[in-house]
Amino acid sequence: MSFACIAAARRFDDRAHLPLVIGSQRYGWIRRSDVESLCRWPDVFEISSLAVRIHPRHDTCEARTMALAPVISTLAAEGRITGWRNERYAIRQRLYDTPLAWIERAASRFFGTRTFAVHVNAYVSARFVGEAPKLWIARRSVLKATDPGCLDNAAAGGIGNGIGVGDTLVKECWEEAGIPAYLANEARPGRTLHILAEIPEGVQSEQIFVYDLALPRGFVPGNQDGEASAHWLCSAGNVREVIARGKMTVDASLASLDFLLREGAIRVKDCAGIEALFKPADE
Repeated sequence: MSFACIAAARRFDDRAHLPLVIGSQRYGWIRRSDVESLCRWPDVFEISSLAVRIHPRHDTCEARTMALAPVISTLAAEGRITGWRNERYAIRQRLYDTPLAWIERAASRFFGTRTFAVHVNAYVSARFVGEAPKLWIARRSVLKATDPGCLDNAAAGGIGNGIGVGDTLVKECWEEAGIPAYLANEARPGRTLHILAEIPEGVQSEQIFVYDLALPRGFVPGNQDGEASAHWLCSAGNVREVIARGKMTVDASLASLDFLLREGAIRVKDCAGIEALFKPADE
């Protein structure tokens, strides 16, 4: 059994992109095919054959935020930025770094800036020794901006403006699966995924914090915010199969594989290349 999601998480050609630079550091990746659309704003970007640099005159977080806002609005109106979320994401390298600018969440893929997310493997413990636990999986609403109708983890979501990992976990567990805070707070960390991949919207540069959450027998997740249409309790074998068939999102597939590997429900040799995704990459 092979898992295309592993290769998809690192399907990136830096020759087809220019780095987005602030100061002297790279904070994103922009497709070369999109760079020309930025030439209309010479007061915002310094563009060369080597990089797209935010003009040094914008030397504070507030100034960069204000300079980028009309650019993002125009690109969205032209259809170059899709899936508007009306949420602010920070441009930064690490989750708790001081933001260098705030941009609309949908624009993070266009500029290839790093984003952060939490994925929760909600499971029911095995009844017998040697038996694998069962995983709750969800189907995303067909109205979702990204991966509509695909299978997903029981709860998952991006880490937004001013919210930390723990608060995001509790929030998403309730909104997506109706899991109350007292249960969500029992989640235990798995590993941290690092994705750098070319996607239709641009570049996904994302750090995913994977958590495991044992749910009581008889508890049935129930969506609260309309972002999931159903939940199913699946055997490890069924989860492996839907991942192999590409029915689950890449992010959720990797989070699930991490859980199944740690539980011994899948062999390491069947997941060639996955270990590299848990190590910070030079992005």
